[in-house]
Amino acid sequence: MNYFKKVVSLLSCLCFSVCAVAQTHPNIMLTKANIAAVRKGVTLYPLLKSSYQDAKKEADRALAAPVVVPVPKDGGGGASHEQHKRNYQNIMACGIAYQITGDAKYATYVKNVLLQYAAQYQKWPLHPKRENSNPPGRMFWQILNDCVWQVNVIQGYDMVYNGITPADRKIIETQLFAPIVKFIYDDNKETFDRLHNHGTWAVAAVGLTGYVLNKPEWVQMALKGTDKSGQSGFLAQVDELFSPDGYYTEGFYYQRYALLPFVVFAKAINQYEPQRHIFQYHSGILTKAVNIALQGTYSNGAFFPINDAMKDKTFESSELINAVDIAYADISPDKGLLDVAARQKRVVVSDAGLKVAKDLAAGLAKPFNYQPMWMTDGKKGDEGGIGILRCGEGNKQQAVLLKAAAQGMGHGHFDRLNMLYYDNGGEVFPDYGASRFINIETKNGGGYLPENTSWAKQTVAHNALVVDQLSHFKGNLKEASKYHPELVAFKITDKIQVVSAREDHAYPGVQMVRAMALMQVPGLTKPLLVDVVKATAAANHQYDLPYWYKGTIVDASFKKEAIRDDLKALGKSNGYQHLWLNSENEVPAAEGYVSVMQGQSFYTTCFAGTAPMKVKLVSTGANDPDMSILESKAFMLSQPQAANQTFVTLTENHGQIDPVAETTSGAKSAIGKLNIISSNDSKTIFTFEVKHKAYTVTLNYQDKNNFIQVN
Repeated sequence: MNYFKKVVSLLSCLCFSVCAVAQTHPNIMLTKANIAAVRKGVTLYPLLKSSYQDAKKEADRALAAPVVVPVPKDGGGGASHEQHKRNYQNIMACGIAYQITGDAKYATYVKNVLLQYAAQYQKWPLHPKRENSNPPGRMFWQILNDCVWQVNVIQGYDMVYNGITPADRKIIETQLFAPIVKFIYDDNKETFDRLHNHGTWAVAAVGLTGYVLNKPEWVQMALKGTDKSGQSGFLAQVDELFSPDGYYTEGFYYQRYALLPFVVFAKAINQYEPQRHIFQYHSGILTKAVNIALQGTYSNGAFFPINDAMKDKTFESSELINAVDIAYADISPDKGLLDVAARQKRVVVSDAGLKVAKDLAAGLAKPFNYQPMWMTDGKKGDEGGIGILRCGEGNKQQAVLLKAAAQGMGHGHFDRLNMLYYDNGGEVFPDYGASRFINIETKNGGGYLPENTSWAKQTVAHNALVVDQLSHFKGNLKEASKYHPELVAFKITDKIQVVSAREDHAYPGVQMVRAMALMQVPGLTKPLLVDVVKATAAANHQYDLPYWYKGTIVDASFKKEAIRDDLKALGKSNGYQHLWLNSENEVPAAEGYVSVMQGQSFYTTCFAGTAPMKVKLVSTGANDPDMSILESKAFMLSQPQAANQTFVTLTENHGQIDPVAETTSGAKSAIGKLNIISSNDSKTIFTFEVKHKAYTVTLNYQDKNNFIQVN
């Protein structure tokens, strides 16, 4: 059997080697077979034309400036870091300009830049600065960025290959690319063989270089790991890092980032070894991954910022432009992807970009189909998941996310059963995301701040239940990675969408269940957001349920008495040390409301508990000497001592504010008389009124087919 495997592997390598001898350049994103069509396309199709013009402007700016290849010394965002990044961007732009115009000056520029790198690279030691959690590169402060550099540069080199003399190519390939590849797969073997987005960039860098330089050994390592066993490498990453639905376990922000090396390397595999049928591999998982990445955005294109996410990222990022173009042109021509491409306002100047721009110009686009869905987590789809409810279109869309996924490796936050709510084009109940000012060197060198650990990852920084002022799993990554929530129910009908999940391990002896629904109720202009959080335990605990909100509190059922001086932190650890307690309010009747003005309307959250509670108004800023934590506000439902506690909240969007005409209508919520009838292991029953009409809602925790009933 081992002999048979060796023969097959040898034949595979020989097959690739024979094919590669006759290889042509370019042959990755932009291919020689389609150059003529792309050249014609940049004159015919508006989106391809504007994208090419942007690339050519970038190339011409590069030619007008001196070549600078600095000795690496700065962290993320520093001068040398940004120059090395700018160099690979210039190389890509000049490669495109060379192929479209045929002008040798663009190839000459790339040659000159790479020769300067070749003359210096092997003299550079490991980068003098370190990004704390990751191994250093030579050009950049972490090996990840070196891999990104190579993924981009090898594509540019492929495009100018025939415009560089064999003698100069030999210098570039032997004194620059070969040492870089060795540095990635040999000196940083642990990263290269890691099943992680850093590993994806590493194998793509080595594999793409192997294809372009006709190095089958590099390609085989990229596909199957340094030992070629298949336990690591690109194919193992495709197998291990996505759920059967296509969800990437680190979250949508990192799914966006990892998709570029996944789809670009897959494109190269398809070009050089079409017999692998890479786009059909693992049940076409890459197609699903692109769709899930897009489903992981709100209607304004912003990614739901779970885990370590930068909140300003949208699907207009270069990674998703590559992914959408390849998905449409090479995998599955879903016309909804054309709608996304139009909103991205750019295509890659490539074979795929040509097809996208051509079909857009032909008017074939259809609106992208945002869907309510349950997307599983874990390679087998059995490690919890993400529930998304949606109602409405465009900037009127309501979107609710229940995070019931696994830990998400090192980038995961301790926020089991976290809730995010979007409406009217933006956040209503937001997630903090990561505490980092990426590539802002003056702010901790552009890396993660200490507050990412002390604040952003902690449970209280999210709209998630906190027990005894402790974070889930006490903030222990290893322990949290052992467990995942379980889906209780997910159901979509014309009148109601609901998702529910259970978490039994975040706190010893405490079971948490959360259910969220968008419910259409006569008399309301938009579906009502229903949120039920139930905690069950044998002993008494403190239960805190924060709702981080955007806007300004304008009304409440209780008298707010803000602390006027001598503010104190709400606690000493687990994120509580960063919270100012601005006001603490008794709610004797076990029910009440908070009304927030946001934008040009109001959001009123009516709440009830199974016992009287307090409402704490809190804000960030305590114990933050460098003022690194972004200003945030929350109202926190707090039960100081109970074994079992259920919180029920109903959030209504209502009213309209015209700041020009200075008029306001509908400022009062139509919701009233919220009351919990009973709540136990099998059911939660509560009632409320809308315009004097009474409703009874029953949640059946042990009957997923009839989970929610409304009478």
